[in-house]
Amino acid sequence: MKPLPTKGIPAPQVFDELESLRAGDVDWRSGRVFSLAYYAGPQAIAVAEDAYRRFSGENALSTDAFPSLKMMQSDVLSMVGPWLGADKDSAGFMTSGGTESILMVVKAARDQFAQTDGVTKPNIVLPTSAHAAFEKACHYFGVESRRADVGDDWRADIAAMDRLIDDNTVMLVASAPQYPQGVIDDVTGIAKLAQQHGINCHVDACMGGVTLAYLEKLGQPIPAWNLRVPGVTSISVDLHKYGYTSKGASVVMYRSKSLRAHQGFFTDNWLGGMYASSGMLGTKSGGSIASAWAVLRHLGEDGYTALTQQTRNATVQLADHIVAHPQLALRAYPESTLICFGATDPTLLNVFAVADELRIRGWYVDRQTPPDSLHCTVNAIHHDKIDAFVTDLDASINTVLSTRLSGDVGSYGNLE
Repeated sequence: MKPLPTKGIPAPQVFDELESLRAGDVDWRSGRVFSLAYYAGPQAIAVAEDAYRRFSGENALSTDAFPSLKMMQSDVLSMVGPWLGADKDSAGFMTSGGTESILMVVKAARDQFAQTDGVTKPNIVLPTSAHAAFEKACHYFGVESRRADVGDDWRADIAAMDRLIDDNTVMLVASAPQYPQGVIDDVTGIAKLAQQHGINCHVDACMGGVTLAYLEKLGQPIPAWNLRVPGVTSISVDLHKYGYTSKGASVVMYRSKSLRAHQGFFTDNWLGGMYASSGMLGTKSGGSIASAWAVLRHLGEDGYTALTQQTRNATVQLADHIVAHPQLALRAYPESTLICFGATDPTLLNVFAVADELRIRGWYVDRQTPPDSLHCTVNAIHHDKIDAFVTDLDASINTVLSTRLSGDVGSYGNLE
């Protein structure tokens, strides 16, 4: 802990201190991290960071004062809309990330059905594989979370979801793909169920919204997953993931403006006049909006097509190595770019100890449970890194087997 300096420190010294502070951070730009950060190369990130810097001080709370941000947000929604199956009636907002997108669709469904159906004790029904951010949203907004078990293939069990629906249910959730095992839920079936009950259906495509769109363009068969599916009322995609923009950029798209209207907040119940906000944040930097706008235009259709192909090739290469490894079990063959695997015999091989050994060798992977698993979010930077990774993966496994090491599950996030 450092107190505020009595006398200001020269900028070069401050920057030196910053570099020293991150000396122990994971080196995601080198391609040795399979989580949390996404890298499409030095040119793309230079565009992202410079655009963010240019607009970091602008305040997106008021687009009257900064009409450039209003125009850029509108352009981003127009560029992203086709990926999500949006049409002329669709409407959306940019948010600070997938969590805020999820928060807002839960809040919007709560308010919508309170207004139209008088629902005062709302609940949402979702598979156990749906993102933890839905739990946060329910906790924040007084909505009950009803989790249905998934099937043996890790996909949502539609019959199990149906059994949890009642007159207070306001929304069903599908994932494309779900994060833990990387499979795509039966969006068509879940959306049809929502239609039968007259309720909303949100597709969490924060991970897949870019990748699935371009895998389709590349000819890979993808089950229906976006707003083109009847009954889907909203969908979210993170641009700071496979869009390779700076952190703080996500899109939530609604089937119509009337559905989107329930997301916003308005009050004049104070002495400061009219206050309106589209999301959780009030003041927010224009940097993430400018970065998204710039990177989307910089990469274009050809850039995203090439990056998606590189990423998919790397994903398949890693998945095939795991399938062939006698000590490893792939939870599900990846339908996009997420890989989850564990030990064929957990009594012999502790996969968390394998993660520890990988970290010693300079690699970072996520840890999951249940069941005990390791998780890799493959992105473009990994296109030429898989050979090196599997060499160290195999060495780590051999070390753990020979020493019977154990490891801990750890945590995806923290409260510190």
